[in-house]
Amino acid sequence: MNDPPAIELIEVVKEFDAGVIRALDGVTLTVAQGEYVALMGPSGCGKSTLLHLVALLDAPTSGVIVVNQQDLSQADADRHRRSEVGLVFQLHNLLPHLNAVQNVEVAMFSNGLSHREQRERARQLLGAVGLGRKERAKPPQLAGGERQRLAIARALANVPRVILADEPTGNLDTESAGRVLELFEQLRRERGVTILMVTHDNRVASRADRVVFMRDGRIVSGPEGGY
Repeated sequence: MNDPPAIELIEVVKEFDAGVIRALDGVTLTVAQGEYVALMGPSGCGKSTLLHLVALLDAPTSGVIVVNQQDLSQADADRHRRSEVGLVFQLHNLLPHLNAVQNVEVAMFSNGLSHREQRERARQLLGAVGLGRKERAKPPQLAGGERQRLAIARALANVPRVILADEPTGNLDTESAGRVLELFEQLRRERGVTILMVTHDNRVASRADRVVFMRDGRIVSGPEGGY
């Protein structure tokens, strides 16, 4: 018996400005459990919008989105982002006044663990992403690749089964980008997480199991024109 998909979108439409802008135009997509999928396409084609809908940062105008067998129209947004998905965005959204350990801990607010357990898990995650010696460093004191690895540690704080990443290597040098991508692959290999990643970089996409191309709010059969 096949496992149910980790992510399923059925005829999803997303409109803005009272229907003037149609960012997603009937998108249907299935991502299997443990699959690593890269979303590619020109700027403005709807990639980030799709990711935001799966993260419940926004709601579709119509259509159905199911994550880990939960219809998102019936899901609690805070719980969904706290326990089902881990978010890794290009701008990190780290809290500059908190150190690395505290930035990971804050993601575990109200998850039922004691403060001591949260602190221990945060330290374990920082060690896993190679920041074990930077626990007390604040984001402005970290290099770009280190900040991105900190963002990944935070995204993993509540053991999500799905990671949503929007251009996670976009601002990184080649070496730092390679380390981040290796970390994603390790997480999938060791923990079986599902990864849906937006990227413009063919080298990044080449590491995925599958590349999904988008244009004008729709999924297309292959790259059409340049990115």
